[in-house]
Parts: sequence; structure tokens; C-alpha cells
Amino acid sequence: MIETVKHLIGSGGPSGFGSRSTADHVTANSDLRSLTAIITGATSGIGAETARVLAKRGARLVLPARSVKTAEETKARILSEFPDAEIIVMHLDLSSLTSVRRFVDDFESLNLPLNILINNAGKYAHKHAISEDGVEMTFATNYLGHFLLTKLLLKKMIETAAQTGVQGRIVNVTSVIHSWFSGDMLQYLADISRNNRNYDATRAYALSKLANVLHTLELSRILHKMDANVTANCVHPGIVRTRLTRDREGIVTDLVFFLTSKLLKSVPQAAATTCYVATSPRLRNVCGKYFSDCNEARTSKFGSCNLKAQRLWTASDLLVSPPNSTPDLSQTSF
Repeated sequence: MIETVKHLIGSGGPSGFGSRSTADHVTANSDLRSLTAIITGATSGIGAETARVLAKRGARLVLPARSVKTAEETKARILSEFPDAEIIVMHLDLSSLTSVRRFVDDFESLNLPLNILINNAGKYAHKHAISEDGVEMTFATNYLGHFLLTKLLLKKMIETAAQTGVQGRIVNVTSVIHSWFSGDMLQYLADISRNNRNYDATRAYALSKLANVLHTLELSRILHKMDANVTANCVHPGIVRTRLTRDREGIVTDLVFFLTSKLLKSVPQAAATTCYVATSPRLRNVCGKYFSDCNEARTSKFGSCNLKAQRLWTASDLLVSPPNSTPDLSQTSF
């Protein structure tokens, strides 16, 4: 109850920021002119605002997108406001592991550094679908594609941090909805990757967002073990009406958003936590944490389980391995 009241009035937490802080506000003292950032899902909503603000602070941006045309339009809007911004548009379909590998190869051919990776793209699939790699589409897009993308870019981020002395930042955008999932993660993924009999759009979305949290937890352990000058944290941006809900338009959705309107954030407010975690000097060496309203928060019980995080990592490694054989997730205990 107290946290809800704090959210409603926008009172600042230990960071000095709160639910009403905007991305512009939290980066006011940031100079990012020497940094390069990759932001997925930057063609609309929270991702587009994150890109706009990081460009405003001087960062070089790489905007991967499934629709290059839409990404070019985003680039044009940012350049109209900040003509000196450096923005590179590239193709990436996160639901395709082949596309992820191709994107990383293309990015590495540019010989650019990489300081910030923001895994922001998200999909809420009302209709059941399977990716070309045989994985349920929400999980493939929201989590598995980002898992492979991060894995393949990690070497570049570690090298950049070592060469520049600037700590790298990985930010996984998740959701408080991760706490809605309970049960056997891999069994449910196996079920909905075979057929749509047990498919529930909200549960599938919650599963993917729980996977984002667990990915952050295990990645932070690995980074610490490697003594890498790179951190990984995850964020809940808040509840905001973006294109993510475009498949759920209708009277029920409209009613829910009307009833919860006092809890909704504007897009600039929703982008604040991502920008804060990606740029704030206060978070140097802070790793493996979950943030909401620009302050550290608690995950669900599942989301803080190291064993589940390790097992998910192992299963994910199998899923993104070369397609000589497809692992049977139903035979994996989780």
C-alpha cells in the first residue's frame, strides 16, 4: 500500500527520482558523447523515447529493427530535433536466431565500440505463433533473441570497457508481470511451442518477462566470475499504453486502462528507469539488480532464484545452439 501511494504521488526514492521522473530529467547531467548504444525496439513507445534522450545526450545510436523503413523514420524524427546525432539503422528480427547472428556479424564489421546494450523490444502475442526456430513467438522475441544477442555481443562490450575504462551497461527491460508466472517454466514453454492447446497470451508474456529477470541474474554472476567491467540489470518501466497492446484493443482493454489511469505513466516517464540504469554514475558496479521507478526493487520469489537462473541459462544455450538438433524441453527439469 505504501509503495502504491509513493508511486501515485511520484515521491523520489534513494536515487532522488520516482514514478513521475522523466528520461530527460534523470539524464540531465549525463554526457554520453563518447559512448555507443544499441537499443532494440526503438521504433516506438519507450524504446523510441530512450533513443531520443540518449541521442540528446550525445550517444552514438545503433537502432536494429525488423522494419528498416520504420527505424529510418525514427532516425529522421531524432535528427530533426538533434541534427548532430549519429544514428545507424540496421535490420534485426529478434524472433529469428539466424537474423540475430547476421545482425551481430554486420555490427562487428563496422568496427565500432559498444558501451550500452538495451534489450528493450517486447511483444505481446494475442494469437499463438511459433518462430522459425520452433519456439513460441513471445518467448522467442522477448527473451531468446535477446539472450543470443547479448551472448554474441558480450565480447565486444568487455573489450570496449577494457580499452576505454568506461564500464559497460546491459539493461534488460522486463515487467512487474514477471511475478504472475508460476509453475514449470520449461514444461510450459515446451507445451506452447508444440501446439496452442494450453496457450494463454498473458501467461506466455509473463513467462518471457520472468526469463528476462533470470537472464539478468545469471548474467551478473557470469560477469562477476569473469571480472568484466560490464554490469547487467533489469528494469520494470511501469504501466504505459504503447503499441505493445495493439493486439488487445477493444472495450475490455479500454475499460482496464481507464480504471487504472492513475497508475499509468507517460512514455517519457516510462523510459526514465531504463535511461537511469543505463547511464547513472551512481550505479557503477551495481549488477544483477531489478529496478522500478528509478530505484532498486524486489523481484518475485521465482525471479530471485539462482538455481532457476542457472537452469534457464543452460536450456537457453541449447536452444540457440546451431540447428543440428532441437532439444526436447519437456525432458528438462526446471
